[in-house]
Amino acid sequence: MKTHKIAVLSGDGIGPEIILESVKILKVVEQVFNYSFVFEEGLIGAIAIDETGNPLPESTLQLCKDADAVLFGSIGDPKYDNDPNAKVRPEQGLLKLRKELGLFANIRPIKAYESLLGKSPLKKSHIEGTDMVIFRELINGIYFGEKFTADDYSYAYDTCTYKKEDIEQITHLAFQEALKRRKKVTLVDKANVLDTSRLWRKVAMEISKQYPDVELDFLFVDNAAMQLIINPKQFDVILTENMFGDIISDEGSVIGGSIGLLPSSSVGTENALFEPIHGSYPQAKGKGIANPMASILSAAMMLRYLGLEEGAKAIEDAVENAINNLIVTSDLDETSDYSTSVVAHYVIKILLSEHDQQSYINLENILIGKSTII
Repeated sequence: MKTHKIAVLSGDGIGPEIILESVKILKVVEQVFNYSFVFEEGLIGAIAIDETGNPLPESTLQLCKDADAVLFGSIGDPKYDNDPNAKVRPEQGLLKLRKELGLFANIRPIKAYESLLGKSPLKKSHIEGTDMVIFRELINGIYFGEKFTADDYSYAYDTCTYKKEDIEQITHLAFQEALKRRKKVTLVDKANVLDTSRLWRKVAMEISKQYPDVELDFLFVDNAAMQLIINPKQFDVILTENMFGDIISDEGSVIGGSIGLLPSSSVGTENALFEPIHGSYPQAKGKGIANPMASILSAAMMLRYLGLEEGAKAIEDAVENAINNLIVTSDLDETSDYSTSVVAHYVIKILLSEHDQQSYINLENILIGKSTII
């Protein structure tokens, strides 16, 4: 039995709360499916700055390089967000980590759950049946380009650069994923204006010839943003560059009813990191109201990456059970008083009831958070 080493970076805000629950669930899956994990924690973000002066300490970076996968919480703190003169910021730690680990592809699934269709601000008829995956290039583009601000603040610039090979590696991943799904890739760009987008189109068209069973179409990013709202069911796999992917995937969170539902994976040739797409949500820190689902589903994506499909599917099924029974936090149901830990506890009990025949679960007590496992 292979032992998988997991680097755990809880980070800031609600990160420690949601990661705590995700690790609990992974430990249950470890028990039920006879897996073997070793968890080791590292500092990143504002808490790392406070303790070391560095948003990504060298020890954390090495921990992640040595790990089989990284489970990540969130970063960010108002004391840095509200200080435009801060030279060191929590976000610098995550950007550097992505670059150092070569995490070139960010993969974000978006799904409309039947029981939550009424929670989205969008019309039920528009979003019902939505099931897509966004492939966002993660370590190039304008976020990593040359930056400059004049001393007198009279002007500034950010450059956007892409090389052919940067586009090729994520494009192959997107087409390979499409082969497992509905066999359609939509490239989102701004090729009518940007040279980098025209390069994306050229490369995607070349690569598409290697995947004759997959349909390739194109949308300008402004149109794509509109189509994501009025007809999201048309999308299967969306492929796009860094900044466009950042914006489009956050926009897509309204389909599910809450950004607290959306997991993600960031993969490279040798490393992978798994995180919810929401931020640190400092307003909710310590209140027990943070939605743990995105982090739990990110843990499921991590298991699938590690080849542990049975455990991944079990977590996803348990989460869907919780959602279908509206065992959710208040962001998904304003009448809910289920806390972060109670929601995660329900997922654990469903996992045990479905996969551990020696456990007895009183489901009525689960609904009020008072069940006992015997």
